[in-house]
Amino acid sequence: MSAIPVSLPDREAAKGVAFGLTAYITWGCFPLFFALFQGVPAFEILLHRVIWSCLFLAGLVTLLGRWSPIRRAIAEPKRLGRVLGCALLIAVNWGLYIYSVETHHVLQASLGYFMTPLVNVGLGMLVLRERMARLQGVAVGLAGLAIAIQLVLLGELPWISLVLAFSFGTYGLLRKQVPLDGLSGLFVETLLLLPLALMALGWLSQAELSHFFDNGRTTALLVASGVITALPLLAFAGAARRLRLATLGFLMYLNPTIQFVIALLVFHEPLAPVQLTTFLLIWIGLALYSWSAWRSRPRAARTSATSSR
Repeated sequence: MSAIPVSLPDREAAKGVAFGLTAYITWGCFPLFFALFQGVPAFEILLHRVIWSCLFLAGLVTLLGRWSPIRRAIAEPKRLGRVLGCALLIAVNWGLYIYSVETHHVLQASLGYFMTPLVNVGLGMLVLRERMARLQGVAVGLAGLAIAIQLVLLGELPWISLVLAFSFGTYGLLRKQVPLDGLSGLFVETLLLLPLALMALGWLSQAELSHFFDNGRTTALLVASGVITALPLLAFAGAARRLRLATLGFLMYLNPTIQFVIALLVFHEPLAPVQLTTFLLIWIGLALYSWSAWRSRPRAARTSATSSR
């Protein structure tokens, strides 16, 4: 009995799903990695993440022969304003995420990344003047209601969730306006941050506050932080080239879902009823947002997707 031949588009789509799963599962498991840094402040981990990411990415760019777009970007200082904005936003996002793991607020981090698609919708309407579909408006409203419930019933804003969502959402907004692919863009961003990171690390070393040479384990983890930053990005780039945006959008929910599970089952973070209500409202909002995105696709694409089942 002969095997049924698999078409090239199907093989490419399967590769895309594999790459996407690799990227989002890796990002979702980041809390397990950053929890290994016992006694190292989030600020110092961030500095090493920038430095070693930059060095590792420089090696990858050289290996792949991708210096041309980077040289063009650096040669036009006017373009670097938005890239610098992206760099600062991603540094805030990285640093706060590490802080959330160190202070056992992974549930808040998870909530922030669940909120990010809804923040993107709101920013698109406010900044780019994009039209918001009715269901998208309801979804954003539910997110606002969830935050208001926490503020009223707990007396505090989930500031980690909000800063993570808005920093990453604004990063995405600026990133769309930068004509660089994912690998080149991240390299230029870390390259712009590199002088600041080296100066800060030099100050820590001079003040004898650096943990880099405490022991081999800590040194290896700090160096590895740069590698694990770049690898899922490469997997994501492979997925983005092969999959529709809608498919990537659904895979994206894997990241905060894994973080949510890790926070409950591994770190045993408490989930109060008010927090659970917040998550439920965000999840309902995401379901409405996803349904709206699905329905707003061109009819031909929907017909094709249905007939291929």
